[in-house]
Amino acid sequence: MILLFNKPFNVLSQFTDNSVDAAKRQTLSDFIDIPKVYPAGRLDRDSEGLLILTDNGRLQARISNPKHKTPKTYWTLVEGAPSDQDLDPLRRGITLKDGKCLPAKVELMAPPDLWERDPPVRYRKSVPDTWISITIIEGRNRQVRRMTAAIGFPTLRLVRAAIGDWSIHGIDHGTYKVVG
Repeated sequence: MILLFNKPFNVLSQFTDNSVDAAKRQTLSDFIDIPKVYPAGRLDRDSEGLLILTDNGRLQARISNPKHKTPKTYWTLVEGAPSDQDLDPLRRGITLKDGKCLPAKVELMAPPDLWERDPPVRYRKSVPDTWISITIIEGRNRQVRRMTAAIGFPTLRLVRAAIGDWSIHGIDHGTYKVVG
């Protein structure tokens, strides 16, 4: 079984939360009531969008293991107005504290048609913001956020739009679709 879940902001990518403030944090169990499916990879609590869940251990490993190089596409709202030239270090493979990233596919994009985020992204009238599409085949901890910060354009909102051939298109915010 394969489920595509459009994860909301501030939801943990796991079914339980054993932390001290567990009563305050939503988990996958608040949205998905199908037993014996598990996330194939993670999506940070402050990120939104596509999360694949499956009961197939092989598929789960193939999606989440970086050696399989499954492309993951993120729509990223950044603070500022990067030019194509500003984005070139990401395309070449930027070096972060934990080493050099593989080259990413990066493009400026029109604002996507998305749901309202709760809480809303902070906007500043004096500083523009820009949407960019970033496709990576790694999956380091907070990688996209660290990449945009490294070129001087911090991420304000991060939405995973696709993993391989699967995407959030047609999946309402906070809902899932069974595809296999």
